[in-house]
Amino acid sequence: MTPERSERFETYYRLLTEWNERMNLTAITEREAVYEKHFYDSLTLAFHLDPDGIGRIADIGSGAGFPGLPLKICFPHLQVLIVDSLGKRIRFLEHLTAELGLSGVTCLHARAEDAARIPEHRDGYDLVTARAVARMNVLSELCLPFARPGGLFAAMKGSDPAGEIAEAERALSELGGRIEAVHALRLPFEQASRHIVVVRKTGRTPARYPRKAGVPAKQPIV
Repeated sequence: MTPERSERFETYYRLLTEWNERMNLTAITEREAVYEKHFYDSLTLAFHLDPDGIGRIADIGSGAGFPGLPLKICFPHLQVLIVDSLGKRIRFLEHLTAELGLSGVTCLHARAEDAARIPEHRDGYDLVTARAVARMNVLSELCLPFARPGGLFAAMKGSDPAGEIAEAERALSELGGRIEAVHALRLPFEQASRHIVVVRKTGRTPARYPRKAGVPAKQPIV
């Protein structure tokens, strides 16, 4: 970790806790916990995927910027799209990226279902990430349309996702994805369980997906 990157993480922590006093960004505010459960947890993707082979990332439902912005801090070459449906979170993220001096970051205020139909974002990303957003069958419909054919979708989960993966079998088949790997790990201090489900996109997502905003969550593909 270079001094410049360490300083950026300190600024990230400071702004996160300051803005959290006036809007709900995170329930985790103690410094050590933020570093472990947000920053370190976000960077575990780089333990299993080669960032040097990735150019464009779409981070869906990013919340306070996880995992997209910690990855951007450590791997500056990445072009990062952050999609979030809440305008106040997007305002925080725009302020944060400006204060951190990060270029190549786009913060998009939109539902994932709508953003995935914008031509410049559809079928165009090397890696799509989502962290603790929804179950795998729902996430697959929200995220796979952003990935390029041959690209990856990485779902960051807590406990063992085997049940979710089985439940998502039809959704993955419909959307043009297949499970490539499931990586299990533990946070270094709390020892909490984490899993990264890696999906390879095998072809373009059919034009009918994603369905209208709210439908994937209410009527998941099963």
